[in-house]
Amino acid sequence: MGDRDTLFVLEASGGGRLFSVLPDGSGKTVLVTGCRIPDGVAVDAGAGYVYWTNMGVPAENDGSVERVDLDGGNRTTIVPDGATHTPKQLHLEAADRKLYWSDREGMRVMRCDLDGSNVETLVRTGEGEDDRRDETRWCVGVAVDPVGGHLYWSQKGPSDAGLGRILRAGIALPAGRTPDRRDDVEVLFEGLPEPIDLEIDLKARALYWTDRGDPPRGNTVNRASLDPPDGRWTSEILVTHLMEGIGIALDPERDRMYVTDLAGTVYAAGLDGSDRREILVAQGNLTGIAHAVLHEG
Repeated sequence: MGDRDTLFVLEASGGGRLFSVLPDGSGKTVLVTGCRIPDGVAVDAGAGYVYWTNMGVPAENDGSVERVDLDGGNRTTIVPDGATHTPKQLHLEAADRKLYWSDREGMRVMRCDLDGSNVETLVRTGEGEDDRRDETRWCVGVAVDPVGGHLYWSQKGPSDAGLGRILRAGIALPAGRTPDRRDDVEVLFEGLPEPIDLEIDLKARALYWTDRGDPPRGNTVNRASLDPPDGRWTSEILVTHLMEGIGIALDPERDRMYVTDLAGTVYAAGLDGSDRREILVAQGNLTGIAHAVLHEG
């Protein structure tokens, strides 16, 4: 027995599925079907759970968060329909035992306890139907740096519009402030094609993100230092020629990243983008991906 590296991947097409697969592309196992446009996935290997978001019908304000055992059993809704509008990327923060996600049409960044209780809004970028029509307000990706005390998120803007941004703020809401009137929000990058999912390599202090916009800067995986030496934020492109890149998962211990795109491919590469290869192809419209080390025996 021993440890087994496993990827958990969401497919938004085909009725909505969650499946697991080994990092070499073998052993694909469908764990859950009938997900309502699943988008973000996170794993708590120690507790034996996989969590994911369902976007639902974007116009209906009926998003939700669900949980299953690692084998797909005991499916449970922990954040019910409508408690979040259109939840996108999901992040499980081990430090504070919270789930974080971006809510696209809800125009906010949210979190809750691992059982779905204590749902709260940390950032609000707009409110009401007029604001909702402004896609620059839509929040998509999310990542948390518990060491630096920051929450990161992406606002993608309209498709390929070059209005995408990556922002950050403190994890904790400043005293006397509300989610829509924070005074600690920083814009780190702007003018991006269409930034989607974020991931942080805490060991290397690096922020990674996918961008599904048009080349040359879109359909890429990008990286930036979380602690730029001169305070000036710069990024580098690591992977190109994705077909609408969405999900990203990092495995810093093995110097690997895994990426999904809407064309149905799962890619593996080094953390610097080298040694890129396709481990699965033609899998439907793939969205979120998570990596976990499962302990067996």
